[in-house]
Amino acid sequence: MNEMENTTLSPKDKKSGGAGEFISIVIQALIIAVLFQTVLFQPFTIPSGSMRPTLLVGDYLFVSKYAYGYSRYSIPFSPDLFSGRIFGSEPKRGDIIVFRPPNRINDYYIKRLVGLPGDRIQVRNGTLYINDEAVPRKLVGQITNADVTEVSRPVDVYRETMPNGVTYNTLDMEFYPELDDTKVFEVPEGYYFMMGDNRDRSDDSRMNVGYVPYENLVGRANLIFFSIGNGASAWKIWRWPVDIRWSRLFSSVNTIKYFPPDK
Repeated sequence: MNEMENTTLSPKDKKSGGAGEFISIVIQALIIAVLFQTVLFQPFTIPSGSMRPTLLVGDYLFVSKYAYGYSRYSIPFSPDLFSGRIFGSEPKRGDIIVFRPPNRINDYYIKRLVGLPGDRIQVRNGTLYINDEAVPRKLVGQITNADVTEVSRPVDVYRETMPNGVTYNTLDMEFYPELDDTKVFEVPEGYYFMMGDNRDRSDDSRMNVGYVPYENLVGRANLIFFSIGNGASAWKIWRWPVDIRWSRLFSSVNTIKYFPPDK
């Protein structure tokens, strides 16, 4: 019987093999991470207050990339590989959507979808109208927590209910004629109308954003997996015990309805 040959590596071979294996693992991990963010979920952080009180500055959330199918804007660096969407499905009124605004195509915005193709959208004295029907709007209280409102005074909170039953809260800071009394917007086919829940502090389809093409939708906001307030950064772990918003961790964006004044 022949004996198996015992091959031993020299220290140089071991070093070379170890470095090559490490590089291979790193490359594979990067590929998996890119595929995960492209196909399944992409993490985003909220940098501004346009979606208060639903989303706060310092929220970190996962956005479902497959919710509406995929376009070139689903892929990092947005290569011009194809037009339109593949495996596409229509968004629903009331969805919170990450998209690329037509006039700032390299940026990501997050707003609530209020107008579908063919809709007539208008705001009259702070009330949203869809196809000349007022969206039910009820005063549910006030928020005094500056971490939620970003101002040091009480702010009225109104709960809106979309025609499809989706409910959410909006902030009413003050009266802005250009935002609270608008013209009628007729949403073209293939486009959507977006608004922030912080109605008086949102640059959205009423202002510079305009109508958002279907192709520009990136995904639907689903889950808040981390949240830190008071201007703290997530990497400042020494501030976590005091500044983490514990009640928001792993919360669905659709279940956040109302913040009691002092919590």
